[in-house]
Amino acid sequence: MSLSAIFARIVALIGAGALFWRRLQGAAPAPAWGSAPVVPEAKPQGAIPTLKMPSARGWDEGHKPTAAPGLKVNAFATGLQHPRWINVLPNGDVLIAESNQIAGPIRSVFSYAMQATMRRAHALGVSANRITRLRDADGDGVAEQRGIFMEGLSQPFGMALLGDTFYVGNTDGVVAFPYAANAASISAPGRKLVTFKPGGHWTRSLLASPDGKKLYAGVGSQSNIAESGMEVEEGRAAIYELDLASGSSRIFAGGLRNAVGMAWEPQTGVLWTVVNERDGLGDETPPDYLTSVRDGGFYGWPYCYWGQTVDDRVPQDPALVAKAITPDYALGGHTASLGLCWMPAGTLPGFPDGMVIGQHGSWNRSTLSGYKVVFVPFVNGRPSGPARDILSGFLAPDERESYGRPVGVTLGPDGSLLVADDVGDVIWRVTGA
Repeated sequence: MSLSAIFARIVALIGAGALFWRRLQGAAPAPAWGSAPVVPEAKPQGAIPTLKMPSARGWDEGHKPTAAPGLKVNAFATGLQHPRWINVLPNGDVLIAESNQIAGPIRSVFSYAMQATMRRAHALGVSANRITRLRDADGDGVAEQRGIFMEGLSQPFGMALLGDTFYVGNTDGVVAFPYAANAASISAPGRKLVTFKPGGHWTRSLLASPDGKKLYAGVGSQSNIAESGMEVEEGRAAIYELDLASGSSRIFAGGLRNAVGMAWEPQTGVLWTVVNERDGLGDETPPDYLTSVRDGGFYGWPYCYWGQTVDDRVPQDPALVAKAITPDYALGGHTASLGLCWMPAGTLPGFPDGMVIGQHGSWNRSTLSGYKVVFVPFVNGRPSGPARDILSGFLAPDERESYGRPVGVTLGPDGSLLVADDVGDVIWRVTGA
């Protein structure tokens, strides 16, 4: 047996033993969801946190996610390479950012275990570094035209078109490219508007302001809880505001461990985001969340969570804890809620105004969570009532395999809901049945 095989077996035994011990501690806590969740007391997991992630299987012929009653789902496009994010151009072309996390140096037994697990789940590997253009020219709900819109990028994720400029959120910064109306591709060089530190949480989502004068960019933390110190976290765990006229940028809100999807609530004009919270405190502690974002607001990371609950694993800053804002709506522990878009009432039959959320799914709890697309209803600009499933069935019943993992969500050019699935390599299209 090779040394790497022996090492892998040791890691598996350690992980299995840690998971068994945690199961002996008692029944799984109730899911932490909603505007007033019950967040269980933290149970720090030490140097070997729970590590559980299903192997990536993909979809067999004819197999697809389960749509909620009254809805149906079809594959808008297949055969992509780790599709993560979606942007729809004014001419109806659908752009797909294809990218993946790239392996970093192995510094411990746990980092080895983490990378091996992520490779098995197709969450780590080669990044295509391109944006693909899809077009459904005949209107049958399936994209029959496909081409490369951009390539040679650096882990692209967020996209935005404003006038004659197309913006890309690469992992190392936001880049602006000249765009001609109805262009099938962009090959001209771009200019970097702002530079971000790569590594750690690598996605860089983008959202234009309603007036088209500003861009907002999500930049996640380098680490889980700043275990390498706050110096390496400088400028991270934040949402940036970029002023396109002046070229200046600033942190709009901070203390957001990994803010990914962003959307505007149209009635109030308030910015909302979904945030992935910290690991190592238990299955439901703390929950990921959906929250409005205040200019200058601080949301707790790394010092505290769900308001001002102190994380005593972290050297404290009492002044920042005192100003930490409690999020608006809990989305369950470690659901990896990434995608976010506003969906007006009537887009899907039976669904009122609200936010659609792509939950990529957990890797770090004893019973897996997420692996679905959910909807949170809004009334008067605020979450109102329990969440509802739109798509489920991405995870095998025994939790050993995942057929897919939803990420980006947006409204398609025909009024449907489009969902990027980076394990299934599919873009799903959801409509009324």
